[in-house]
Amino acid sequence: MLRAMIVDDEAPARSELRFLLEQTGQISSISEAASVRAAIETLMSVRVDVVFLDISMPGASGIQLAEALRKLKAPPAVVFVTAYSDHALEAFEVDAVDYLMKPVEEERLSRAIEKVLARTGMTAEVKQPAIERIPVEKGGRKVLVPVEQIRYIMAKDDYSCIYTEDDRFLSTTSLAQFEARLSDFGFFRVHRRYIVNLGNIEDVETLESGAIQLGISGVEERVPVSRRRVVPLKKALSL
Repeated sequence: MLRAMIVDDEAPARSELRFLLEQTGQISSISEAASVRAAIETLMSVRVDVVFLDISMPGASGIQLAEALRKLKAPPAVVFVTAYSDHALEAFEVDAVDYLMKPVEEERLSRAIEKVLARTGMTAEVKQPAIERIPVEKGGRKVLVPVEQIRYIMAKDDYSCIYTEDDRFLSTTSLAQFEARLSDFGFFRVHRRYIVNLGNIEDVETLESGAIQLGISGVEERVPVSRRRVVPLKKALSL
């Protein structure tokens, strides 16, 4: 799997791209930087395989960072992610693997990752066989939770919180990894922080703001749905 870095001065843009990258199931870790200077400082201590790089940023530009990375003995692959199309020629002059336009589309990002994998000589992560129970931590013990008992999973700090009807468990497995492992069991990513068991959704509520929330059987908390996931969710639920 790829180790990635996102370099963009806009926090919402970084958050959205992180969510999309996690959905691919091909990223093992993601670092973030809000400037070229911060990116260089991070790269001094963190090794990455690919940098997803904005071009127009305060201070040094993404093109300048890409030029500097080319001088490394083993430079990471560079994928530019920008709102402007007029830098494409410059981007490929610094040996960029791809050039994505904002807002980034999932299918287009997947093709870019395929190019990165080819450039780095890695292969796509093979989907693991379906499992029926999830190992989690509870009171210092390893507990095996049947998949059908899981209502939803929420990302919190460095952990994933697994909610059943009457309990909560912690796991160091990332939400992206859970998404890949549980897709065959009817689990669906509705938000960058939430995966839900479609079979336990009781209602879909539209708020005055237009935001969507889900009612889950057996739990009080309502789960938010991100704007980008509303249409795919409705298709999954045949709404």
